[in-house]
Amino acid sequence: MKNTKPGTFAAFGVLAVLFATLVPSGAHAAGFQRAQAADPDGKALAIGIWYPSQATPRRTSFGATTMSVAVDSPIDGRALPLIVISHGTGGSLLDHYDTAIALADAGYVVAAVTHRGDNHADRSRSVFIMDRPRQISRVIDHVLSNWAGSATIDPSRIGMFGFSAGGFTTLASIGGRADFSRIGPMCSEYPGDFVCQLLAKAGPDGLVAPDSSLVHDARIKAAVVAAPALGFTFAPDGLKDVRIPVQLWRAEEDALLPHPRYAEPVRQALGISDYHVVSQAGHFDFLPPCSDTLATIAPMICTSNAGFDRAAFHLSFNTSVVDFFSRSLGRHRAGD
Repeated sequence: MKNTKPGTFAAFGVLAVLFATLVPSGAHAAGFQRAQAADPDGKALAIGIWYPSQATPRRTSFGATTMSVAVDSPIDGRALPLIVISHGTGGSLLDHYDTAIALADAGYVVAAVTHRGDNHADRSRSVFIMDRPRQISRVIDHVLSNWAGSATIDPSRIGMFGFSAGGFTTLASIGGRADFSRIGPMCSEYPGDFVCQLLAKAGPDGLVAPDSSLVHDARIKAAVVAAPALGFTFAPDGLKDVRIPVQLWRAEEDALLPHPRYAEPVRQALGISDYHVVSQAGHFDFLPPCSDTLATIAPMICTSNAGFDRAAFHLSFNTSVVDFFSRSLGRHRAGD
């Protein structure tokens, strides 16, 4: 276990439609495109795709979010690894744009989805968490088969990144089988937990799936999981079929997903050694540093503990994520 002190790592986000610019540097510029992935189970899924490019990036606004990217620029490279991203409850495809840019800067293609029915504009299906892994598979299908840059991707090198509800999505997508019968007893004991409050309003039916193994996507070969929601539903053996490298993160002072009920069961079930506990961090410190606008609108997600430096956390966090995928999937071979 790696206990990470404040100022060592950086944050990434949710509700990124309101966030300010964060610009990494590296060997490539980040190209960016918006797209839609077809989904037989419903309306098309909105996705964003970042990728390595030699074009000059420009500060470009997407709603209230500004990124330094080269919009619709040519992609640079061949046999590129792909990372798919799943945001937390109520987020959007832009939630983790800083991590996406860092990965694209390092030679990865990155595809992030706005989960249908669980996003900043529509939370009508927030408790239907088993919708999410199937949506991730549709995103992979699209990027490998229908995206204009699909020929540049190595389909044998696909990774996934997920935060909070996206962390659960990641675990389910890589072979985890959740036991939702554990939710009732846990919520009886800890009714103040976020998931318990969410279910108290909406009811638990959406969490139930006839066979969670149906969402396993064997194309995913490595995963980063940050502050996973519903981690306790995988104990004790719900992750026994996971056979890929996993990097796990939790915030030491996470009040929404308190220790030891969420990340800890995942760590124990997988025997993870690449495990990071971010000292003094809260749940929302996995978001990028907030703009003044966002801090006014949503101070709860923008306020950090005294002495915790989100910006410094962000820089090192992204470096660690890139390094993990480079070790697990193989470094991008420039010029391939």
